[in-house]
Amino acid sequence: MRRVAVRTANFRLSFHLMRELKRRNCQFVMLSPEDSWDGIWLATPEETVQSKGGIPVIEDTVEAAVERAIQLSRGFSSANQLVFGIDPGPRPGLAWLADGQLVGTAQLENVSDVISHIKGLSSSIQHIHLVVKIGDGAPLIRDRLVNECIESKLEVLVVSEAKTSKGSRSQAHIHAATRIAVQGGKRIASMRVIQVGEGALKEIKRQSRILSGGRVTISSELAMSVALGNLELAQALKKA
Repeated sequence: MRRVAVRTANFRLSFHLMRELKRRNCQFVMLSPEDSWDGIWLATPEETVQSKGGIPVIEDTVEAAVERAIQLSRGFSSANQLVFGIDPGPRPGLAWLADGQLVGTAQLENVSDVISHIKGLSSSIQHIHLVVKIGDGAPLIRDRLVNECIESKLEVLVVSEAKTSKGSRSQAHIHAATRIAVQGGKRIASMRVIQVGEGALKEIKRQSRILSGGRVTISSELAMSVALGNLELAQALKKA
């Protein structure tokens, strides 16, 4: 595995890069722009132009740039198939595989972050074919994600979650997402009709009480907005 270096004079950017590299359990070294380095390195766009080479990064692209660095360090220049597995829920689990090899995992704070996260990561990994696989639990969130995939012209499959719940409780969503990514599923080609039942609204209200520490229960109207994807639960709590 080739080594990775943070090689920038931008302190704020180096902090974000260090944090993301540590989160991904990627070994790295810290260098100044003047230091010579024959491995993979990350720096500002200006620094990569001046020194020729390196992976250009700005604060908004830290995660994608680190993903690219990890890919290169593992010898991946491109992948035939890139697969994303999603365990749907208020805090979705996400796993991504390149040609069947697990590359990374994450637990996202909001459902609305999922598709943009996938687009950002996929832009950092050269690939021929991309597939998104979504677990069949949490029907409202599942169907919302299916629709967002179709709107973004992403191939999407729905996968049974019957055998995906193994693993430690703290990492359950990530383990489930990984298992979803490696299983077969049913391809979905048409938009789903979002149907919100009373039970779903009650569950969203229950989640609002949990998130607020028992202080607030959002209204049915706000719960409906959350169910339809117009608001995140945290936003609904601020409006309650």
